[in-house]
This record gives sequence, structure tokens and C-alpha cells, in this order.
Amino acid sequence: MHTLSKTLIAAIVGLSVSGCIDEAVSTQSHDTTSTQLTAADAKAFLEIAQNDIYKMQVPAAHAQWSYATFINYDTQAVSAYMGEQLSTKVAGYAKEAARFNDVKVDKDTRRQLELLKNSLTMPPPADPKKSERLAKIGSELDGMYGSGSYCRTEDDCLSLVEMSSEMATSRDEALLLEYWKGWREVSVPMKDLYAEQVTLANEGAKELGFENVSALWRGQYDMPADEFPKELDRLWGQVEPFYEALHCHVRAKLGEHYGTDVVPQDKAIPAHLLGNMWAQTWGNIYDLVKPEQEMTVPDVTAALKAQNYDEVKMVKQAESFFSSLGFEELPETFWERSMFQKPDGRDVQCHASAWNLDDKDDLRIKMCIQKTGEEFNVIHHELGHNYYQRAYNQQPLLYRGSANDGFHEAIGDTIALSITPKYLKEIGLIDTIPDASNDIGMLMQVALDKIAFIPFGLMVDQWRWKVLAGEVTPENYNKVWWELRNKYQGVMAPVERPADAFDPGAKYHVPANVPYTRYFLAHILQFQFHKSLCDIAGDEGPLNRCSIYGSEKAGKALNDMLEMGMSKPWQDALETLTGSPQMDASTIQDYFQPLKDWLDKQNQGRQCGW
Repeated sequence: MHTLSKTLIAAIVGLSVSGCIDEAVSTQSHDTTSTQLTAADAKAFLEIAQNDIYKMQVPAAHAQWSYATFINYDTQAVSAYMGEQLSTKVAGYAKEAARFNDVKVDKDTRRQLELLKNSLTMPPPADPKKSERLAKIGSELDGMYGSGSYCRTEDDCLSLVEMSSEMATSRDEALLLEYWKGWREVSVPMKDLYAEQVTLANEGAKELGFENVSALWRGQYDMPADEFPKELDRLWGQVEPFYEALHCHVRAKLGEHYGTDVVPQDKAIPAHLLGNMWAQTWGNIYDLVKPEQEMTVPDVTAALKAQNYDEVKMVKQAESFFSSLGFEELPETFWERSMFQKPDGRDVQCHASAWNLDDKDDLRIKMCIQKTGEEFNVIHHELGHNYYQRAYNQQPLLYRGSANDGFHEAIGDTIALSITPKYLKEIGLIDTIPDASNDIGMLMQVALDKIAFIPFGLMVDQWRWKVLAGEVTPENYNKVWWELRNKYQGVMAPVERPADAFDPGAKYHVPANVPYTRYFLAHILQFQFHKSLCDIAGDEGPLNRCSIYGSEKAGKALNDMLEMGMSKPWQDALETLTGSPQMDASTIQDYFQPLKDWLDKQNQGRQCGW
């Protein structure tokens, strides 16, 4: 579902960390106490650090690209080595940055120092043995997930991709339950390793001046760490009534299909029945919950085939969307170096991602493009990352990233929201725009993916922050996980889970230590961005029918925000585009209002809630 944006900070966060502080870093000023350090020292330090990091970052990015597009023993070894070297260097500089905590510096210098301190997701302890152990655990967890499979017999093993494909299409409840339980066997051995990793990373966080890793993660959002979760709950409160209406309708339809003995109408929905291994998006069960009346929905896949679109033509069309907004065309190297198709005869990572290998103009996407309407959307999303990367490439190194980690994902999704029938007609993929009576079906498809995801996007880090802060101990990992899933999602485990289960580990982002709140924020921000851009473009129709295609005025407003990168607090970047420094989920209500009205009618007489 989600894409990756390869920028400096994103790359550092995603790479393993091991070894002790780089000698060149650790010896440069240890003879000076923090009381003797000056603002000039801080500026000099930042210049040295950013130049040094950049020199290693570029070859590390090339090594990572080589591994992602040609997986073998050698590319894996080189990528791992370069990643370790880069992360070790950054860890050293992050600890050096903490030495300026009490030095009086200007706002800009303080911001760069804080960004450097916050650039590590799982900070390594200074003790070389502990640091090495932390890196090894990260590698082991990654390997456990990546090589995981469920074996029915010795000769009949299924990968996550194979099981996910079945869960998307099968309506055999027994089979769905088997695969759901089978995948969660993979994560059981992760539990003790994960607990040890938390202990080691918390030691590293304390050396950086943080109470624990939870405080480090929550402190990355330009507001007090303890205030940030309250802000998320405020946003969730704006979406919750709509989610509950969607949940009520979906549960009723699942009860009709599977029986109310399987789907009780007064409890949470069993997690294996929602068309997705983690019940995080529900689009795959659209056929069970869609409106009964006949709907005319544009068949983009058929149109692409009829008009002989190949993979490159699909990307060219997505580029023309941005060109219509006034953005410069992509460099020729983009077309020479990107991966658009899965090459024959070699293993690659097909997960869609957008890259800027030199933090300047070496923009690329990596996809195994399928000629479908869904992939057409994904391409627009990925290019959104690329144009964001290019927009901030003149900023200092530490500012080359999105205003907060939710902005990068939100920009790609914002662009995808403009792939409406209006846009499809303008580019000649469809001949007529279906009238508004067809909108309920299209809005339902969007809601099953985007609205259904929002509480899941919120609860993953709600669980993780408690774990990283030591509030939840290993024996309660699974118990609290399902308590939060029930509280926010109204989703429950279909069977009682054993005491030693580690169901959070069955979701990639947990063993890989990828912060997840970014996806929650992206799902809020994209609708806020979309509304502002539609207003700027002068579109006066319903928000769900708006496309900003062809509006250079909207393109300029978007680019003004993108160019800021991380140079200012995200509140300033948000205000630049929307006129308000506050995130606001009310635009979701505006976008989906026709569907909400329809759901309320369907839910009359039903018992909602859980």
C-alpha cells in the first residue's frame, strides 16, 4: 500500500546501525567542555557534519539502489556495509550535536542540531559491543520477516504475497482464518529479540539526551513530545463518527455473508474477514459492501489497454500532470536510470518507491508496473515524491526532507486524489464523466482504503510508544496490541491468541522499526491539501470531483510549500499552502459527505458501535 521516499534522513533511518562512533568524529573536540563551546563552534560543526555525511550518503544510496534492483549476495553485502558505515557516522554526529544542547545559538542552527539528533530511529549505544548487537538484531528481525512463510506441509509453503492475494479474493472463512493464523507464526520468534532491541536502543537514546526512544520519536514533530499524542487524538475525533458509520455498514454486510455467528453484530469485526492480512484497508471486500444499485465506474485498466499504453507511456502521462501545474520536466537521467518493469532473470524489490540518489537531480522511481488503473494512480503518487525531492534540493542537507514525515506521503496521495473522471476525460482516457449518482460507489472504494486505514495508522505507534517508554512489558505486548486494535479499529483477533504470540511483529513496520504515524498524518493532510489546492485552482464543484490538472496557480502554491523542505516547522509549511498552521480533518467530511449521508440511511435500525 505505502510507498517509500528515499531522501537523506529517510535513508539514514532505514539503514542498520552498528559500530562505535567514527574516530574522526569522536576526537574532533573532546578536549572542550560544553561550557566553552560557542555558537560559532556549532555552525562550524554543522558544516563539517553535513559535508562529511553527504560524501558517504551518495555512494551508500547507489549501493542501496543496486541491491534493490539486482538482489544477489554481492549487492546485499555492499549495501549492508555502506549502510552501516553511513549510519555509524550519523550516530557519531548525532551524539556530537547533543553537546551543544546548552549553547545559545540562533533558531536556524538550533533546528539543524535538533534534526541531526533526531535522525536516528534506533540510536546505538556508545559501547561497541552493544552497538554491534543492536545492528545484528535489526538484521535478524529483517531476515525473519523477509524470509517468512507459512508451511501447511513440508512441501507446501506459502509466501506472504501468495497468502495476501488469497485473502484479497477468497470468501472461504476457514481458509482466511488458516492463512491469518499461519502468517502470525512467523513473528513468534521475534518477541525476545524485539524486547532486547528496545532495551539497547533506549540506552542509545539516553546518551543523546532523550528519556527513551519513545520520547525521541514523539519529539520529531515541532511540538512538545507529550502534546503530540493529544493532537493525534484530536484529529481522530474528527474522523471517528464517519469511521463508525463505515464500520457499522461493513459489519452488517459481513454478517449477511458469513452469518452473525461468525460476525456478531454487537462486537468488533474479526480481523481475517476484511480482505487484508492486517485488516488495515478494506478495499478488497468492496464486492460485499458496495451499493446495490448499478454504478458506472470508469474502467481505467481497459482504457489503458485500448489506447496501447505501455509502462513508459503511463509514466509520461503522469509527468504531464505535473507539467500542467508548471513544474519542469523530469531530467533525461530519470528515464535512463529508473526501473519501470521487473527485469527478466533477476530478483528485485518490486515495492514502489521514489528516489533521489544524489539529493540533487538524480531522480528515479523503482516499480514493477502493471498496466492497471490502480498502478496508474501509484505512478502519479511516486512522482509526487520525486517533485518534492527536487523542490527542496537547494536547502542545506539537513533540510532536504518533508516538513514532517507525513507530508511526503501526503503529497503523493494529494496528487492521486486529482485522478478523477474529469482528469481522465481531459487526457482522453474516458469519453464521458459519469453523473453524480455514481459517486457513492467511487467514494465507497476510496473510503474502504483511506478511512478504514486511519485508526490502524494511529494505533501502531500508540502501541509502540508505550513499549519503547517501558509502559508495556514483553509479557503484555500482545494483550495491549489487541486492546488498542479493539479501541480504535473495532477489530478483534478471530481466535484467542496464545500468551507467547507477537502479532505486532507480523506487520513489516514493527520489526523494521519504521515509524508509522507518518501514514496517519498523510491520510489527514492529503484531504486538507486537496481542498486548498482545489480552492486555489478555482474549482467550485464537489471536492471529490475536483482535479487540479492544468492549474499553474495551484502548482505554484504547492511548489512554494515543497521548496521549504524541513527548513521551518511543519506548521509554517502547512500555513503556506492552507492558510492555517493547524491540521484539520474536517475536509474529510466534506470530501465524503455524499457517502456519509448514504451510510446513515443504510445504518438505520442497525446496532452500531462495539
